[in-house]
Amino acid sequence: MERKETPDLTVELCGLRLANPFVLASGPLSFSAEAIRAAFAAGAGAVVTKTISSHPTVNPIPHMADIGQGALLNTEGWSDLTAEAWVDTELPALRERDGILIASLGHTAADVEAWAGPVAAAGVDMLEVVSYVAGDMPALVRAAKVAVEVPVLAKVSANWPDLLDVVGALVKAGVDGVAAIDSIGPTLRIDIETGRPVLNRTGWLSGSPIRPISQRIVADIALRYDVPIVGTGGIGRGVEAVEMLMAGATAVGVHTAPLLRGLGFFDRAVIEMRQFLVAHNYAYAAQLQGLALPHLKKPLEPAGLTFAFDVDCCTHCNRCVEVCAYGARRLLGDEMHVDEGECRLCGLCAAVCKPGALRFELATGP
Repeated sequence: MERKETPDLTVELCGLRLANPFVLASGPLSFSAEAIRAAFAAGAGAVVTKTISSHPTVNPIPHMADIGQGALLNTEGWSDLTAEAWVDTELPALRERDGILIASLGHTAADVEAWAGPVAAAGVDMLEVVSYVAGDMPALVRAAKVAVEVPVLAKVSANWPDLLDVVGALVKAGVDGVAAIDSIGPTLRIDIETGRPVLNRTGWLSGSPIRPISQRIVADIALRYDVPIVGTGGIGRGVEAVEMLMAGATAVGVHTAPLLRGLGFFDRAVIEMRQFLVAHNYAYAAQLQGLALPHLKKPLEPAGLTFAFDVDCCTHCNRCVEVCAYGARRLLGDEMHVDEGECRLCGLCAAVCKPGALRFELATGP
């Protein structure tokens, strides 16, 4: 394929074209029309509203806490605006927009039956149905598919047992795509100065720590079902979105990173993804989708590892030596020494080498 000097970041989600793969997932940054418009202006390819329900939420005080390392703990509920306010005011105010508008709707089939039609008529491009009860989700999808002609996403949770069976039931119910995953929990953090939970109770975890979980679930879904996926959970950089696309996502949902670091996240992430595509000779972001899946279907069976040491890149931080649980590695001056009888070929030494001075290649058998 001919390389483009400026890679094309557009992706297609349920028949709709997004200018880039980044979707602002439902949350505080999409609480109103004004907030959603700001997200579009910042560069989001799509935005999901706060979840609209027949009964507005009343959030506990406080209900969000930054717990470090890109992680957020929250006890926040759905939209604190009425469904009528969304239909009459907020959604109509977004009829002229620069991206794809997705309305989140929950949490029961009765809610969807009552509001899916009016919400769609107010001018959204897609619905996302959500429930806290896994067994209720197929009914929400069926109700939405009867009520609207726009595509219907279903948001799924890692907290549900037999998640893949739930996705299968959603596919059978006619869902157009899934968003995976919601926040994880309940989880707990304690303020050691007061001895109290940081939010006065347990809460739900989002952000960087859950990314390996969300990517595994995205890959599991992609390997079993032919359904578009908005891979959501823990994305903090453009290259992490690349990884999520390779895991099988069609588009990438984000919220904690732009919430904690500002809406400038979108511009930075788009630039970083574009730089990756150029550096690796990809013409389109869509080329990344599912690249890792064949390797997950048939994992490589390495016969060993071949290590390479580049002294010119080495900063002599000694991390490779410190993390070797078996005492197999020593750095003496500019020379790396390895006791091959003790080395278990775990690869951790190369993984912690940030300058890239120590690398390994998989040696495959015959």
